[in-house]
Amino acid sequence: MESMTLSHDDAPVPAKGRPREFCTDTALAAALRVFWSKGYEGASLADLTEAMGITRPSLYAAFGNKEALFNKALDLYEAEKLAYVRQALDQPTARGVAETILRGALALQTGQSGDPKGCLGVISAMPCGAEADSIKAHVSARRASSHAALIERFDRAKAEGDLPPHVDATGLTCCLYALLQGMAVQAGSGASRTDLERLVDTSLTIWPSR
Repeated sequence: MESMTLSHDDAPVPAKGRPREFCTDTALAAALRVFWSKGYEGASLADLTEAMGITRPSLYAAFGNKEALFNKALDLYEAEKLAYVRQALDQPTARGVAETILRGALALQTGQSGDPKGCLGVISAMPCGAEADSIKAHVSARRASSHAALIERFDRAKAEGDLPPHVDATGLTCCLYALLQGMAVQAGSGASRTDLERLVDTSLTIWPSR
């Protein structure tokens, strides 16, 4: 809520504050790259403020604390970097869904656009410090939402005859997520694009539908 002052006739008027001297969108994009490179726990406030080009008080004033900043960065990551997941759900076949997700993740995790390698969600969900417990819970909650959407899509594929009746939609989704998480860990560890392409191609050859 905006702070208020009183005029001579006691009518409330907005207080004049100093305008921000930085672009919040640019600063948030810089913070995203730090979190993506180092994970939540590994990104210090000094790392963040240096990359964002702002002071610590300015960070708090514009974004809140470190956890709030991370959540905003995660929103940006999902909106800009994970658009392929939303596109995948609209594919006409279950195999098309899987291929769109796997190849989208491949392009993202191998840093073809100059972005850091690996997956922000996986990197930030792996730390074991108590400070990161709420972050892990938040990342897991977001993952659960997309997990449920994929299960629903694969159940529809079964109903449409696109997937065999014996296929477990939940198990298939878990398998796909295991592949994605494995790709993210390998990409973050320096695996080449060729190696990860081979993993994607092999996974698609054993997919239970055409």
